[in-house]
Amino acid sequence: MLDPTIPLTTAEWEEWGDPREKEFYRYMMSYSPVDNIGPQKYPHILVTAGLNDTRVLYSEPAKYVAKLRATKTDDNLLLFKCELTAGHTSKSGRFEKLQEDALIYTFILKTLNLIPSGQS
Repeated sequence: MLDPTIPLTTAEWEEWGDPREKEFYRYMMSYSPVDNIGPQKYPHILVTAGLNDTRVLYSEPAKYVAKLRATKTDDNLLLFKCELTAGHTSKSGRFEKLQEDALIYTFILKTLNLIPSGQS
């Protein structure tokens, strides 16, 4: 939010506040996902991104995952999948979307130990 060259940044200042002002900066930092990562245990996490997303650049979730990997104190799964042909609302096309949904459901089933051994 501080970098006015990033798409959609300055347009958001009217709604969220200008982070160059101390009051707004502190408030934004209080709920910033990356800045609130601490050394603790986290649940299993699957983070997805689209390389062609113009609203959330793929580097943002990548930064989040990198900081989690460097900071978390557990061995739970932490996966990052960046879809090279997707935009903000994931893949388009019926079969591509079904593949993506299958990945998400498999992750959930796996982390809940609902997939028998040898079948994942």
